[in-house]
Amino acid sequence: MAAISHVFTLALVARMLSESEDRLWELTDQMEPEDGVLWVHDIDERETMAFTHFGIETLKELIADQPRPES
Repeated sequence: MAAISHVFTLALVARMLSESEDRLWELTDQMEPEDGVLWVHDIDERETMAFTHFGIETLKELIADQPRPES
């Protein structure tokens, strides 16, 4: 398995998949680090969720399995 060289933030993945950040946040409850989700920690205790390529594929599968909530 190749080493992870970069990840994509939650905001970027939401834009890439045409989904809301809130919806992706809810779907990540079903994911573990081995599914390609991780946290990036920054200064001033800021942090953001990020995804590997595999994590994005996992999200796509979760989206396909979950109907969109009614507006």
